[in-house]
Amino acid sequence: MTYLQTVDENAADTDVARMYDADRQHFGYVANFTRTFSPRPAVYAGWQQLNGAIKATMDPRRYELATVAAARRLRSSYCALAHGAILAEQHVGEPAVRDLMADPVAAGLTPLDRAVVALAEKVTDDATGITETDFDDLRGLGLADPEILDVVLAAAARCFFSTVLDATGTLADAAFAGRLSESTTAALTVGRPIDSP
Repeated sequence: MTYLQTVDENAADTDVARMYDADRQHFGYVANFTRTFSPRPAVYAGWQQLNGAIKATMDPRRYELATVAAARRLRSSYCALAHGAILAEQHVGEPAVRDLMADPVAAGLTPLDRAVVALAEKVTDDATGITETDFDDLRGLGLADPEILDVVLAAAARCFFSTVLDATGTLADAAFAGRLSESTTAALTVGRPIDSP
């Protein structure tokens, strides 16, 4: 669901048809976020290129931590559910994701993970409030400057994507309702509700 009139699957031109086909192959359905971008397929392609470039050199677990932290602060259910599921299924488990959503400081994360989450939150909340001390903290925990930039890029990119989805009323796909446990799904639903089937 979105407030926008999107391109119907039966009327999709070549670019939009490719977007929809890629979703069907990957998810088994056309995602709501893809429909939202269907009036502007070039922007969607630009987003994919940008996000792919960010992820290409970034530790996958760190990318998901930074993304979930940003989505939590933005109150983006869609992005929190999508990336929280990946974080739970591939990296830390559901209990850790619930703890992260409830209180990142008290969650059972490593000091480096907590620092990554803190920087992602600062990028989302008030980038002008970031000082070199924030970077020094991450350097002290072993991150090189390109890796620190990765965290900034992941959080800043999430600000764009999450804001577009929420500003257009795009709801998380109904499939998220059954992907994780009810308690984890509830913890990740931080803003708009999940779409109905």
